[in-house]
Amino acid sequence: MYTPKINSVRGFNFLFASSLLIMFILTINVNSGTVFSVTETPQVPKNGDADDPAIWINESNPGNSLVFGTDKYNGIYTYNLRGEVIHFSNSGNINNIDIRKTENKSEEQITLLFGSNRSDNSLSLWIMKDSKINLDLEANLFKLSEKPSLKANANMIVYGVCAGRHPHFGDIAFITEDKGSKVQLWSFDGKRLVMLKEFSNSNATQSEGCVYDDENQTLFISEEQDRGVLRAYSLNKNLNFSNPIVIDNRLGNIVGDPEGIAIFKTSDIDGYIVLSSQGDSKFNVYNRKSPYSYVTSFAVGANDSIDAVTDTDGIDISTISINSFFPSGIVVVQDGFNEGDQIENTQNFKFISAKEVLKAINLK
Repeated sequence: MYTPKINSVRGFNFLFASSLLIMFILTINVNSGTVFSVTETPQVPKNGDADDPAIWINESNPGNSLVFGTDKYNGIYTYNLRGEVIHFSNSGNINNIDIRKTENKSEEQITLLFGSNRSDNSLSLWIMKDSKINLDLEANLFKLSEKPSLKANANMIVYGVCAGRHPHFGDIAFITEDKGSKVQLWSFDGKRLVMLKEFSNSNATQSEGCVYDDENQTLFISEEQDRGVLRAYSLNKNLNFSNPIVIDNRLGNIVGDPEGIAIFKTSDIDGYIVLSSQGDSKFNVYNRKSPYSYVTSFAVGANDSIDAVTDTDGIDISTISINSFFPSGIVVVQDGFNEGDQIENTQNFKFISAKEVLKAINLK
């Protein structure tokens, strides 16, 4: 459990200050479980800002899988499962990233890494062969190119991004607008990026994170700033986004800004939506299917060697068995105020066992 440091209680009665601390501790633990990190990444530099992770599963050797993480002022880090940096790509102001796997015309498995690139307000796409990634990892030669394979001008200030697969539209990506309500749907046809639709996220002042549920063909978007709302949109062939479902807001279970969103799959179509609730440093859990009812929340606490997760932002989840540390998958979250032996108050990423998350929230 994370306990905030109190440097001074001048001007306060000690018992009153102690009562406030106890109330805070109780608040962050009511109806929620606590999990602990298996490992963490180094802090990003002082001029950086860790924001959003994306997990890449190495199907040839799951134990040699990767986690990509954005430093939204500088580029993209590549980490191994021990949280060690194996490469940094000086690719610009990449705010959010997301991954989908598909096949090329030669039926080779490829990875599509989408990024919201604020350096030029583009949707950026890195296209990589999985076999090449694996060979490079085995030879300790993996590097993510500084330049993406493709770019598309979004004609807006970009913010969040999420990737998906759709039976009619194929490989897709959604990108959200900073300080505005616009959301764009793009498709990748194997050669180029094509915008299919632009719509408004219910006149949001600022749409933040998003995640697309491939199997249930549903887009989830968080709106921060003024209203703090989590919405769900069904993706149909008509591309009608006029009737979203409001899942939760600040009058419900969200505290402060809703940030990153991820899907915790328990089967192809079942599982949970996990949302970063930044204001209370929790992760809200909702049913994956409509009406997306709130289930519970959990926090990432401090252990002897790794600090708690606070002021959280991006999140990604894979429920594929990886190794003995992540037997049921891995949850990767951003920590907004990392503390450690060398405290710089900068951000990093924490790696958590998906199995422990399920235990903590009493879902398995």
